[in-house]
Amino acid sequence: MNEPGRATQPVLVRSDEAGVVTLQLNRPNSMNCLSEELLTALEVEFLRISEDAQVKCVVISGSGRAFCAGHDLKDMRQNATLDYYRSLFALCSRVMMSIRATPVPVIAKVHGDATAAGCQLVAACDLAIASTNARFAAAGINLGSFCATPAVAITRAIPARHAFNMLFTGRFIDAKTAAQWGLVNEVVPHDELDQTVANLASEIASKSAVALRFGKSQFYRQREMELADAYDFATDGIAVSLMGKDAQEGIDAFLSKRNPVWSY
Repeated sequence: MNEPGRATQPVLVRSDEAGVVTLQLNRPNSMNCLSEELLTALEVEFLRISEDAQVKCVVISGSGRAFCAGHDLKDMRQNATLDYYRSLFALCSRVMMSIRATPVPVIAKVHGDATAAGCQLVAACDLAIASTNARFAAAGINLGSFCATPAVAITRAIPARHAFNMLFTGRFIDAKTAAQWGLVNEVVPHDELDQTVANLASEIASKSAVALRFGKSQFYRQREMELADAYDFATDGIAVSLMGKDAQEGIDAFLSKRNPVWSY
């Protein structure tokens, strides 16, 4: 999908390599703000990915100097109606939920600032690797509002007091603090970010696609259950999983001291 006046520059660039899909936010002049067009493009791609059995991992990255500066405030002011705002934030919420619904791990590759809905995007991903250049903020409070929808993802990714701090001060935190709070998994020097994320995505893509899909579903569903229910759910799940071709191949390969050959 293209922005007006940028016919040769899609707002989202997809690339595929060895089971890894990279989705690059491509509005560098707007700090990759989540316009309606960009959100729609993300929603479409996540639907395509969910239906593609060959995909084992997804990486979300940004172009230019920022990862994502949140919603496009210029567009919002030009369309300042309640119906537009409800539609826009419903679309954004669907995109964030589609990350959870995507059956394989999704990694945020954060090279620069991630603000408001951009910080939400990081928090919504399964994994996040940040450059030392990255900063994070939920700055709606500074604009006389509140990052209500970003708060949904942020409060589920980091402890409540840290989330409250971000949401009610609007201050930026650096990458080191984001890692300490659990918003990102790892912080690396800026010039090592590409290789670090590539290595992680490649490691994930080396696993059984069946196991990846089973594992992501299990991970999130059991977290929402009471302890006894979670164990009941997991007990049945792992028993069924071990009857599968890939699990049997993995165990046989381990016992035979050879590399497994997955079904895909």
